[in-house]
Amino acid sequence: MNAVDTLFHYWPAVAAAVVASLIPRGEGKGRLRAGLGVIALAMVLMIQALWPAEPGAAAAAEQAAAGPEWPYLLNVLIFLPIAGGVAVLFLPRQMLSLLRGFTLAIMGVTFLISLMLLAVPMTAGWHFQYIKDWIPAFGIRYHVAIDGIALWLVLLTTFITPIAAYASFGSIKTRIKELCFAYLLLQGAMIGVFVSLDLFLFYVFWEVVLVPMFVMIGIWGGVDRVRASLKFFIYTMAGSMLMLAAIVYMVWSYQRLTGQWTFDYLALSRLMLPKAVQTYCFWAFSLAFFIKVPMWPVHTWLPDAHVQAPTGGSVILAAVMLKLGTYAFLRFSMGLFPMVAWGFMGNLAGVAILGGVVYGALVAWKQQDVKRLVAYSSVAHLGYVMLGIFSVTPSGIAGAVLQMVNHGISTGALFLLVGVIYDRRHTREVSEFGGLAKVMPIYAALFLIVTFASIGVPGTNGFVGEFMVITGTYVSEVLGVFSGVQAVGAAAGVILAAVYMLGVVQKMFFGPLTNPKNKHLPDITPRETLALAPLVAMIFVIGLFPSIFLDRSRDSVQLAYDQFKAVTSRQYPNGVQLIDAEVFSPAFLKGAPTVKGEEKPDKPEPQAALALPPGGAR
Repeated sequence: MNAVDTLFHYWPAVAAAVVASLIPRGEGKGRLRAGLGVIALAMVLMIQALWPAEPGAAAAAEQAAAGPEWPYLLNVLIFLPIAGGVAVLFLPRQMLSLLRGFTLAIMGVTFLISLMLLAVPMTAGWHFQYIKDWIPAFGIRYHVAIDGIALWLVLLTTFITPIAAYASFGSIKTRIKELCFAYLLLQGAMIGVFVSLDLFLFYVFWEVVLVPMFVMIGIWGGVDRVRASLKFFIYTMAGSMLMLAAIVYMVWSYQRLTGQWTFDYLALSRLMLPKAVQTYCFWAFSLAFFIKVPMWPVHTWLPDAHVQAPTGGSVILAAVMLKLGTYAFLRFSMGLFPMVAWGFMGNLAGVAILGGVVYGALVAWKQQDVKRLVAYSSVAHLGYVMLGIFSVTPSGIAGAVLQMVNHGISTGALFLLVGVIYDRRHTREVSEFGGLAKVMPIYAALFLIVTFASIGVPGTNGFVGEFMVITGTYVSEVLGVFSGVQAVGAAAGVILAAVYMLGVVQKMFFGPLTNPKNKHLPDITPRETLALAPLVAMIFVIGLFPSIFLDRSRDSVQLAYDQFKAVTSRQYPNGVQLIDAEVFSPAFLKGAPTVKGEEKPDKPEPQAALALPPGGAR
């Protein structure tokens, strides 16, 4: 590449950096201008790097340039933050700048390392897979891997967590050492949930995630923080106990059938249980995940947790932790129990629309606390995510995966913006505000942009995901004759979202400035601007260039859909059976433990190659 080609290739990035650096003017804003320039430069370079390659030779060159996958990459992403959290405990408590700087440095390095995941084309199957025996006597392995579905959720975690921590360091002044430890432990555990393919390992990370969030709400939360933290913990722990019981039963049934112990997700995906038992296990898993999403009627812990949590905790909770439930349902409930899941999808889609999209929007509309309003908007938006999954169509599932990322960015930004005004007025009551655009014009503009993203205005990230979910619902086979009605209900939810979001914008930012307490409020600070700038940039990057995100998950979504359809075409067994390996893609079973007697199969019998008689495993 000569000098002219280089200049032509990189001029958009340079131009974006220059423009961004010139936007804020004033004394003492040099660091802000530099930060915005770096953010703009990074966003343009990311678009260029992720832009789909030309077909033919260019695509082949990209595949060849990717090279081998480093098997330890996911281990670094999980344990670097956790090790950093342990290291924080040995730093002097009085050196606040060191604690904050060290924490942000660990998170920044983790984010940069996570970008290595984008160097490999996300073809169907598992990538960066690492397997090591952990407790061989019970078949427990340390098994981690990633595919196109989990890819963007891992990157969302490494992207959002340092932003939330950076914002928290501006408002939280006490027990900084414990706060840094909680953030780092939480980041490592959340990544562990997204990449675990051993159910024992998955359960460990699933439970570890609860502890730092429980601490965040209970120590740095609001007036009613103890009640909110206990409610959060009890709800999620109750669901987890049911899931654990189902895991143990499945492992025991597999051992009775094959003579081998294993907690491996790939191996247990082949386990076919009788209809009644499979139904119980499906609901034991799904209830744990529905609580985490949350879905109606097990959603009541969420508004209290959001309202009482500190700003950074609310950002992490909305942006990442709720996605643990949506991701886990797609991966485990549908992957382990596809036949039962198929039968309940129509009813669950109805609950997602009425109990999620519509109910969440109507309750949000009547809220006077703006943070509680945003909390209930999460119930509505995650209703779209679950509806896309329940539609069981490639477009619906792809839209749901994209909407997980969209919700994390838009709602995370909304909670940051709510924290900005709360730090100034120490109230979140909508009636306390009015005419804020006159004294805080930049803050008002940012709030309006994020509101447009939240309600799905074209050109923003929210539009693409919701549109794919609605179209996927309309053509869904599993939803049958009600697919059209449910698509209309989902579309009506977009209108309701505009009603409550634009309503609160009108009340807070426009009209007369009547409250004297608001007349001298300072506009958004450089720290707050730097925290919000990456999120606002991503709103437009995803909204204008959605294909660079959808392309990376397309093959994995199609593989999950094809395997779901292949298994659901079978009949329920009378006893416990092992589905023939040929039903699954070899890319999916890569890394699965070998079953005795299948090392050199001659002519495998379909479905009944290994079976117990009825009642063989109870």
